[in-house]
Amino acid sequence: MAQTSSTITRYDAYKQKMQQVADIRHAIAVLGWDQETYLPEKGAAFRGQQITTLSTLAHELFTAPQLGELLDALNREKETLEPVAAKNITLSLEDYQKNKKYPASFVAELSQTTNECYHAWINARKEGNYAVFQPVLNRMVELKRKEADLLGYVDHPYNALLNEYEKGATTTMLDKIFSDVKTALTPLLRNIEQRPQVKKDFLHLHYDRNRQWEFGIQLLKDMGYDMTAGRQDVSEHPFTISFSPQDVRVTTRIDENDFGNMTWSCIHEGGHALYEQGLDTTAYGLPSGEAASLGIHESQSRLWENNVGRSLVFWQHHYPQLQQLFPDNLGTVSLQDFYKAINLVQPSLIRTEADELTYHFHVMVRYEIEKGLLEGTYQTKDLREIWNSYYKEFLHVDVPNDTQGVLQDIHWSHGSFGYFPTYSLGSFYAAQFFTAAQQQIPGLTGQIAEGKYEALLSWLRQQVHRHGRYYTSNELCEKITGQPLDFKYFLEYATQKFGNIYGL
Repeated sequence: MAQTSSTITRYDAYKQKMQQVADIRHAIAVLGWDQETYLPEKGAAFRGQQITTLSTLAHELFTAPQLGELLDALNREKETLEPVAAKNITLSLEDYQKNKKYPASFVAELSQTTNECYHAWINARKEGNYAVFQPVLNRMVELKRKEADLLGYVDHPYNALLNEYEKGATTTMLDKIFSDVKTALTPLLRNIEQRPQVKKDFLHLHYDRNRQWEFGIQLLKDMGYDMTAGRQDVSEHPFTISFSPQDVRVTTRIDENDFGNMTWSCIHEGGHALYEQGLDTTAYGLPSGEAASLGIHESQSRLWENNVGRSLVFWQHHYPQLQQLFPDNLGTVSLQDFYKAINLVQPSLIRTEADELTYHFHVMVRYEIEKGLLEGTYQTKDLREIWNSYYKEFLHVDVPNDTQGVLQDIHWSHGSFGYFPTYSLGSFYAAQFFTAAQQQIPGLTGQIAEGKYEALLSWLRQQVHRHGRYYTSNELCEKITGQPLDFKYFLEYATQKFGNIYGL
């Protein structure tokens, strides 16, 4: 239906206001990126103050009565708007009404606590002592409980926070998914345990830092990451951050005695970055210019990291390059042995270094802990013991220290409760999406074997990236694959892949 001139004027005013909010939020993101990459130690306190000030300003601007009145007026006239514009209004009004539930004082307190929590986490990791982190984390958990109450929820307080990352997801849904993980993956793991383990010692020789970095940058470029619209740096915990589709940055970490640490960080974060670079630049600041959800975001990183980056055909092209960079380490190692080594399945301590199967038990531990903290059955003072107990129960490993245990993830220091389940959801979406891509892109396997990813990236741009938040995760999944998320795709993928590797 044709837009009226008054509606166009109002829509333009709405767009301008949303972009002003986005400008402030992305300025906060720039300060956050600097905080995790180059900020001098003494700058931490004032950086927290700066971020708190900007967070308060962004909140005040987005919850201003004038914006609410504008959204209400546009919402009444949605039938005069094009479908994407109408969806933007619907989603922005939902966001506005949600943000109105947050008092400015709460936003400021949460921002300041997040800054303190992050630096307490850094210091605790340096000392290897959870007790350094616990008091500030306890304040953070109290704030997240308060946030759940402010937002409102049905059945469980965790649902309120989960909805911030994966709209529509609930503890009921996740309990079922992780039950499937335990029921279906545990027998596969037990079968693998009975087989001779593959060798990976050559992955833990000395790999020169600079040559690793060179290889990682080349992988990012090969995937299609636009280096004129981004950059890579080193941080304590790898992450992707976007200030616009034309400025999307990634970080990695390098261990000279663990080849896989940097390589799969690069591929994983590269998948996230490609999604952000593929969003609509004309929709900057609007829902249609934002990612669908964290689960869908994770599907992009997991698809590149695992379905592509840990496949045999991927390394048919890249392994000769790698052998040239590290001839002493890999010159006599066959492609098949390398492929098996990078797909070794073995219970471990660190989530980010876990294999594709045990990874979901790492996520499940965090999910159970977060649920318990939010409902009050767990207390932060007991978290070390709870964590270690879960790792013994689900992964059969003993946690030797806090840095490799309860302090290993950055997420709680950011207040990101409800985030972890999206990692498993992302893997399951990725398996389903990649199955569809293989069916819809002629010769995809051969293209990957030649190091050509243009068709796959173009397919992802068309099927996922361009839609922004227009569809929920499951709506998008149905649009792409013809059905909602189904764990069977991941199970089939994992059973075939690891069955071949371990001769099951």
